[in-house]
Amino acid sequence: MMHLRRSQERGYADHGWLRSFHSFSFAGYQDPRFVSWGNLRVINEDRIAPGTGFGTHGHSDMEIVSVVLSGRLGHRDSLGHGSTIGPGEVQRMSAGRGIRHSEHNHEADRETHFLQIWFLPDAPGGEPGYEQRGFDDADKRGRLRLMVSPDGAQGSVSMRANARLYGGLFNGADEFAKLHLDPQRLAYVHLVSGSLQVNGQALQAGDALMMRDEAELRLEQGEAAEVLVFDLA
Repeated sequence: MMHLRRSQERGYADHGWLRSFHSFSFAGYQDPRFVSWGNLRVINEDRIAPGTGFGTHGHSDMEIVSVVLSGRLGHRDSLGHGSTIGPGEVQRMSAGRGIRHSEHNHEADRETHFLQIWFLPDAPGGEPGYEQRGFDDADKRGRLRLMVSPDGAQGSVSMRANARLYGGLFNGADEFAKLHLDPQRLAYVHLVSGSLQVNGQALQAGDALMMRDEAELRLEQGEAAEVLVFDLA
């Protein structure tokens, strides 16, 4: 089973300083058809205006992954971490029993464009944690690079959720990839930019493909495509 969801079907919020598309129910956008997909709970495509950001706020019982697409994202949390995340970098924050953090765009003249992704953890509670790692474009060109996993395999960022996140870049007929899927699990494909054929479905930037009972994922005919692929419980 495959369900193609177009970019314009997502929820949208414009707060002035923040413009955000919601792939799943979030804040003021609520749709009972799209609450989660397996243990994937949130994909927000956020654009933060220069000199603004999210003030200090709290989370618990969630694995939160941020992927910066352009600009830079400043981070501070109650564990004492202070960092800046740029394009190609992936940040994971395990909220555990509770953590507080803030996120800001400290640039004076350009917005920060990033994806905020939440996974439901394998178990509630536990110590909060943090990890950040960069992934070169060369490692994602014409292939799927494992970026987040439960066990940190292949140099990926680790998290406490039974899910894997891959990133890939595809441009031209000679760049394609296949990924074996366990039919007992779910898959989710989010096209960040460009265009791409996924199992015969034509995706444009912002589109998503929800997959169940499929044995293989095929990515091909990309045009300036950046894609995220989720293997989910």
